[in-house]
Amino acid sequence: MEKELSWLSFNHRVLQEAMDKSNPPIERARFLGIYSSNLDEYYRVRVADVRRRILLHQEVGGDPQARALLTAIQRRTLELNAEFELAHLEVVRTLARHNIFLENDEQLSIGHREWLRKYFHSRIRKFICPIVVSPQVDMGDVLADDATYLVAELRRGDAYTYALIEVPTDHHPRFIELPAETSRRKKPLVLLDNAIRIGLPEIFEGYFEFDEVQAWSMKMTRDAEYDLSDEIDESLMDRLSSGLKQRLTAEPTRLVHDRDMPDRVLEMLKRELGITRMDAIIAGGRYHNMKDFLGFPSIGRASLQNPDLEPIASKALDNQRNYFDVIRAKDVLLHYPYHDFYHFTEWLRQAAHDPAVESIRISLYRVASSSLVIKALLDAAANGKEVSVIVELQARFDEENNIRWSKLLTDSGVHVSFGIANLKVHSKLCLITRKEGDQRVRYA
Repeated sequence: MEKELSWLSFNHRVLQEAMDKSNPPIERARFLGIYSSNLDEYYRVRVADVRRRILLHQEVGGDPQARALLTAIQRRTLELNAEFELAHLEVVRTLARHNIFLENDEQLSIGHREWLRKYFHSRIRKFICPIVVSPQVDMGDVLADDATYLVAELRRGDAYTYALIEVPTDHHPRFIELPAETSRRKKPLVLLDNAIRIGLPEIFEGYFEFDEVQAWSMKMTRDAEYDLSDEIDESLMDRLSSGLKQRLTAEPTRLVHDRDMPDRVLEMLKRELGITRMDAIIAGGRYHNMKDFLGFPSIGRASLQNPDLEPIASKALDNQRNYFDVIRAKDVLLHYPYHDFYHFTEWLRQAAHDPAVESIRISLYRVASSSLVIKALLDAAANGKEVSVIVELQARFDEENNIRWSKLLTDSGVHVSFGIANLKVHSKLCLITRKEGDQRVRYA
């Protein structure tokens, strides 16, 4: 089985966890988010690679099976999408049986609609700026990758105006908890998308004349935009036309849309986004970017989700002032994610100010936004240690963060390198050299 189809089987296993009724309901909702997040990356990377192989075959030959593989991927994805929708419906019903109600804009009571209208005006509208479809706007360039959009249609007589509204999940949680109207045991929730639907007239009134406004959801996935020179032989790159080079990274790999979206709206999107017949056009439910279910709120009874697992302290290292003394006596095994990551950051912190430490060498793939690892390396450099760091600039979707950290480290006197061309360093290695008497002792 091709690895791309095998990966879909792996993600199907994640979906089965969402379908498993023995899992707590909120955990099942979060598995829906994991499945969706995985699938987003799959389209940005693996499906995009298959599309590149098809385009390259058309230009220079060499991969006749790529198109059949893409067809198989699309067929299997549609099958899984149908299973996902059934799982989503079952999870929503299960949550309702436990007094957590995920309501759409048509189910809202008059009181909740009025509350949500005020909430939209005070808390959400400031993040809304519709992109009006016009000849002056290249939608393929301005739309954010993997963001959810509402496609608004303003009808004035027989004339239609279209605008795309990004659902601002970077600025506001996807789930909004509505105030209780009857029993406090009932926990009504609404998606941010529906709050925007309630506020649609307010967005456009005063700027457009319309008899009716309605909206349908969609999202577009693009190629993850690798540096092609890392994947394609340079002599082949020279032979490719500039137009093909652009197409290898610029075209969408997936368009997911509300199946209730009228054909005229879908055709407009395909035209504006330059969707080709190789792209997966998937009709789905009313909502997209279900990866936000990863952040499903912790509400209701404690039994609706798994208890948090406390990290395990290492008996060998816990409450030890000097980790090097412990490690010198006996190797210590830390098994992540079960052991407390504090032990590793504490080891680096001790090394940063230990007078016996001469050098720290480490490879980094991803780091936290507020990283104790980075802080320890900066402190070590400030204390005159020789600090060398290999940063993987091609850490998928963390490239910008890693460039920022690399600049900060370099500016602080840390020697930063970026690995080996055409290879990705995914290993997490750390080597600390310490002067002990007349010997240099290395700890890893």
